[in-house]
Amino acid sequence: MRTDDGRIVAGSAGIPETTDVLVIGLGVTGAGVALDAATRGLDVVAVDAWDLAWGTSRFSSKLVHGGLRYLASGQVGIAHESAVERGILMESTAPHLVHALPMVIPLTSDLSAFDAFLARRGVGAGDLLRRVARTKRTTLPKPRRINATETKALAPVTRHDVRGGVLSWDGQLEDDARLVTGIARTAAAAGAKVHTRTRVLEVTGTGALLRDELTGEERRITAKVVISAAGVWSGQLVEGITLKPSRGTHLVLRAETLPGVRCAIMAPVPNASNRFVFALPQPDGTFYVGLTDEEVDGEIPDVPAVPEEDVTFLLDVISRVLERPVTRADVVGSYAGLRPLLKSEGSTADLSRKHAVLISKTGVVTIVGGKLTTYRRMAQDAVDAALEHAGITAKPCATKAYPLLGAADATTLAGIDAPPRLVRRFGTEAPAVLANAVARGLTEAEAMTPVSPSVPATLAELVFGITHEGAADVDDLLDRRTRIGLVPADRAAAVPLAERAFEIVRTSRG
Repeated sequence: MRTDDGRIVAGSAGIPETTDVLVIGLGVTGAGVALDAATRGLDVVAVDAWDLAWGTSRFSSKLVHGGLRYLASGQVGIAHESAVERGILMESTAPHLVHALPMVIPLTSDLSAFDAFLARRGVGAGDLLRRVARTKRTTLPKPRRINATETKALAPVTRHDVRGGVLSWDGQLEDDARLVTGIARTAAAAGAKVHTRTRVLEVTGTGALLRDELTGEERRITAKVVISAAGVWSGQLVEGITLKPSRGTHLVLRAETLPGVRCAIMAPVPNASNRFVFALPQPDGTFYVGLTDEEVDGEIPDVPAVPEEDVTFLLDVISRVLERPVTRADVVGSYAGLRPLLKSEGSTADLSRKHAVLISKTGVVTIVGGKLTTYRRMAQDAVDAALEHAGITAKPCATKAYPLLGAADATTLAGIDAPPRLVRRFGTEAPAVLANAVARGLTEAEAMTPVSPSVPATLAELVFGITHEGAADVDDLLDRRTRIGLVPADRAAAVPLAERAFEIVRTSRG
């Protein structure tokens, strides 16, 4: 049962001395674990040393994949799991944050007839996954071959010699960090205590020593079971876990670099089976071009850097299908995320994306591997294993049919009396986001003030990020509650509005 409006707390104030389940890490998996455990009726405390979606979860392609790539490599189980979880997100738990995205493989002279045949067979197999997963045709339309005129209508920037295309559909997130925030707030609304800026200094299977990163205060918490969802940092937290991280790099382009494009463009990677570089249109007027898959050695950075060789690779591949090549000067931002893959033989591109639940000698339950699309199933498996290990009796998993805050079908969303941008990002909570700003002395016009003509994020969103979503500083607002920080020039333009949002919250009584 939902108990409140799902507020996140920055710092450790209010954390109890004991709990049933302590969750470490508030990326998509950790937030999912907190929600799963809370909806089973358990007392839950979930913490992160930094912020919601601090690591890999905010550096994805923003796609909810149906698992086609895994099917092509023979990983039938993972492919099916991905397709099922995609359908759950799109039709049940987060339809306000996920929409169908048309994706086109341009058939140029570089692509042989046999390769084109394989592309058509591949998207056909993807549609079979959709059917097996019982996702509605109205949710994801049928893939098909399209002619040159249709290809140019969807992607006018493709090469003049394009002879057609292969059109398919997949799920696209409004924003991956917004998904994490939505899951975490839903967990809080279900009774979980969700705290950012709370670092784990020591951990065993029955508790941890915590430090408030805002005040420096340390406290201990005892738990019946501890679940770690620390991603690429899992091995630093718990002994005996060895990961082989893989770097996925994306570039950010302005929409005018690819004018008139109304779909994702998929460019085949030369001499690589079933690998593509995508140009993905974003709702904020940008494109993300990705992605790489490169092994990373050494110490895990807080925020991965983007090497120049990744930039060159992505530009070279996507430009192969474009009439005008994209150049380094077109790149206005970039980001890289690290996938927490379990170590085994072979390259990271070949490693399974299947998740695993591990239990340490001291009893810490760790969930690693997997991917954003399957976070809910990962969380379910982690909680199931933790309850069995600790001998805890609880309700069965309920998250398959437990909508996130703001979730509603398209008809309901279309009838909401609120600005369209807020509806896209907050669903049925959009009026509350606007009312929250007005309650703090802003007019509706002021609340909907955008950062700039090219950056549509509004003051109302920033204020809500502070009051309800636990944002503790400007970085939280610009890098995780919104995606403004991906483009340095946009970040600089947004800082004054973000600072104003904090001042509004400090001086108001709303």
